[in-house]
Amino acid sequence: MIHLTARRTLDLEAPFVSGRPSHVASANSLVRVGSWLYTVAEEPLHVAAFSLDGDEPGHGVVLFANHQPDEPVSLKSSTPNLEVLCRVGPSSGAPHGALLLLPSGRAEGRNRGALMALGADGTLAGEARPVDCTALYTQLSRELGPLHIAGAAQAGGLLRLLQRGTGEPGTDALVDLDAERVLRGLEAGALGPDVVRMTRRWELGQAGGMRLAFTAASPLPDGRMVFTATAGSPGAAPSASGSVVGVLAPDGSPVFLDAPAGPVTLVGVDARVEQGRVQVLLISAAENGAPASLQAATLDVPA
Repeated sequence: MIHLTARRTLDLEAPFVSGRPSHVASANSLVRVGSWLYTVAEEPLHVAAFSLDGDEPGHGVVLFANHQPDEPVSLKSSTPNLEVLCRVGPSSGAPHGALLLLPSGRAEGRNRGALMALGADGTLAGEARPVDCTALYTQLSRELGPLHIAGAAQAGGLLRLLQRGTGEPGTDALVDLDAERVLRGLEAGALGPDVVRMTRRWELGQAGGMRLAFTAASPLPDGRMVFTATAGSPGAAPSASGSVVGVLAPDGSPVFLDAPAGPVTLVGVDARVEQGRVQVLLISAAENGAPASLQAATLDVPA
């Protein structure tokens, strides 16, 4: 059983839109860079940044200036549908690495991602650059059916995507992309099918009588990957009926799987090796619009 320790709630210093709450309620993914934590927050679409030290409110960065969170639903078909955040690089255009934001693939025609360069101190450097994922996602949907990309992590020479099963019976999958080709594609502003190395279907089992499906990922230095998965109906949003934390070997085989005590919805993870142990920070989603929270845990797995 994994013991979770509450670290902080994801409060923001000010609301982005009048009448909206000053906190992150719906978050996806978690990336730690230096002393900063980043997550994707929905409505309005932005990256939320929090200092790892202390519990001061975080701040948000709107990704695209033309995104209007209060515009009619009929006008939102062209706005990004971003759910996945990971760190990539370094590259010639981003010598300190960059944050890559990927669309889930669930919303037809909304396959624009974003790339945000990082500074030497882990802060964001410059504006978000669009990344067209249409060609890549078209190929993946041919192989896997309806897409719901829920996590990503660069480990070694791979950028591994986690597909959360949609439809019946629901297909979870690992999608391995060639990291060097991905970086070249990001420089050009588009990702195509040429970056795909391999796809493989996956079955995580059940928790609380419901099927487990991927929700987030984070790399370890030796090429392993820590992931979170949460129970729910295929294609539905993660539920609070049960979550697990697991570790995949570099070849994608499972080497660890355990669950926290009690119902919790885990939607983001960042993993580190510290003092010979695998330490993780986790985002726990809340219900009814309450602030999401940051949790810490130590995994009982060799570092």
